[in-house]
Amino acid sequence: MSDNEHWLPLFPLNTVLFPGGILPLKVFETRYVDMVRDCMKRESPFGVVLIKSGQEVGTAAEPENVGCLAHITDWNAPQLGVLLLRTEGGARFRILETRVHKDQHLEARVEMLDHDGPSLVTKQYEPCADTLKLIIHDINVKGRAEQGPDFESPFAETLHLNDAGWVANRWSEILPIPLKARQKLLELNDPQTRLTIIQQYLQQHQII
Repeated sequence: MSDNEHWLPLFPLNTVLFPGGILPLKVFETRYVDMVRDCMKRESPFGVVLIKSGQEVGTAAEPENVGCLAHITDWNAPQLGVLLLRTEGGARFRILETRVHKDQHLEARVEMLDHDGPSLVTKQYEPCADTLKLIIHDINVKGRAEQGPDFESPFAETLHLNDAGWVANRWSEILPIPLKARQKLLELNDPQTRLTIIQQYLQQHQII
């Protein structure tokens, strides 16, 4: 394997995680509790992938080819055999090969996809960033008002509103679009292309 390839434990879910996104998880299946504990012990991420076919529980599901690293930023064990995680999306990866272990947890040989630094939001996309800032503010204010100190923001504490990829990723998470459409956005390698598609959607729906 090249330096850019390695084996990664996978968590197939009915969700799409984007770089910089926040994903809370309740882990209770033994195979995933063991997998997560191993990741915490090694201080390493696991991969979140959208399920292509199959279910979240039971026999290992077939994943889509592109996923995102999930870094564990906080965890709690409210009862025996249950882990509550707060994870944050890291780099994207492409699956080259998969293998299923006896306990039905999935691993994949992956190739990392994200190598470039931030791509700046240009003037034409500033309305996307400005509107996103307002929406994040409103969601956080409403959440704090309803839940008080128990509120956990669905967004990272630091906003990167001048980063085209970050802005496109947050819109990809909050827009009411099908999971398959989110997956297609995740698979785009160019953040500017992702942001262009998002802006067209926002304009068509008169959001900006």
